[in-house]
Amino acid sequence: MVYQVPTAEDLALYLGVGEIQGDRADLLLAQATALAEAVVMPLPDGATAVVLSAAARAYSNPAGATYETIGPMSVQRPQAGLYLTKAEKTALKSMAGRGGAFTVDPTPDSADPSPTWPHDDLYAAGDPGWL
Repeated sequence: MVYQVPTAEDLALYLGVGEIQGDRADLLLAQATALAEAVVMPLPDGATAVVLSAAARAYSNPAGATYETIGPMSVQRPQAGLYLTKAEKTALKSMAGRGGAFTVDPTPDSADPSPTWPHDDLYAAGDPGWL
């Protein structure tokens, strides 16, 4: 299955709102997709969750407010703007099969496992540790 950019309706459902500004939502989804493609390309199937999350952050906070107080209630909002968090970048890499530990064996296939130091049969008979 190939990644498909989420629609404005997908973003409205994700945000839990009945109405959404379609053109603005489409722009944010396209830009969030471009940010995700800067991390991995092509985008894996599960990248929709990351794209929706980034676009929803930007859509729900257009003024860029970081702290809001109304009466006795205070809310601190995440950083304003369209961006990917470190966790979202990690998730994209993981979905694409990248990241994690790995080893590289620099030994060529033609390597001979026998010792390369000089071997003298005269000393081998008297010293069993030589072999």
